[in-house]
Amino acid sequence: MNSAAKTSGPTILAIANQKGGVAKTTSVASLGAALAELGGRVLLVDLDPQACLTFSLGIDPEDLDLSVHHVLTKGLDPTEVIVTTEDAVDVLPATIELARAEADLLTRTGREYVLKVSLEDLDEYDWVLLDCPPSLGVLTVAALTAAHGVVIPLQCETLSHRGVGQLLDTVHDVRRFTNRGLTVWGVLPTLYDGRTNHARTVLDTISETYDLEVLEPPIPKSIRFAEAPAAGRSILRTTRRHRGADAYREVAKHLVARKEGRTP
Repeated sequence: MNSAAKTSGPTILAIANQKGGVAKTTSVASLGAALAELGGRVLLVDLDPQACLTFSLGIDPEDLDLSVHHVLTKGLDPTEVIVTTEDAVDVLPATIELARAEADLLTRTGREYVLKVSLEDLDEYDWVLLDCPPSLGVLTVAALTAAHGVVIPLQCETLSHRGVGQLLDTVHDVRRFTNRGLTVWGVLPTLYDGRTNHARTVLDTISETYDLEVLEPPIPKSIRFAEAPAAGRSILRTTRRHRGADAYREVAKHLVARKEGRTP
């Protein structure tokens, strides 16, 4: 397995799936915390106007005067907006204002590159994880243009993978036009119920149909994931020993191995 092509600065991963309800934001927060545990300096970027990632890390979007919206549409330096959290990760937060960014950027020349340019000087980080909105609009394309790799969270249920082909078409277009080095790092199985053969069958189907790597172990379905955001922390902090937290830790080790060019 080859590591993603990059020269210096952080490894940037877009966590993307236009289908909602696949534990995308949970995965960004949990992987960020796990990578920080492994010694990485981590920045999480909330690109969803619903600001779920921002809220889940203990930040009330309504209390913010500045957000990623100002970085993307006003050219504000991200260091003026970044907030440090109790999870030992930094976050570039979102507010509902981000909903206007799609319209603001549509008429702008080079809109696909606006996030890439904003992140270029953040060399103090080892990892930047982009929490993409549940759509294939301007913000997701900008995230894919800025990223070195894509991780696709996928709920292990029938029909949940029908949108994967559409996302891969977008990745293909981005690779052709705005980011030749973009690679798909794999599918991350979420909401996994190990008691059924059905979930494993869905994963096998994905692997065979799209020739994508499946990042193991699958993330189990657990009520603890729903409880963590209310505490403003990731599950790695609210429940130190938990099979869901440990699964994210293992996936994080896999990502580090790939970054370093090692076989996970």
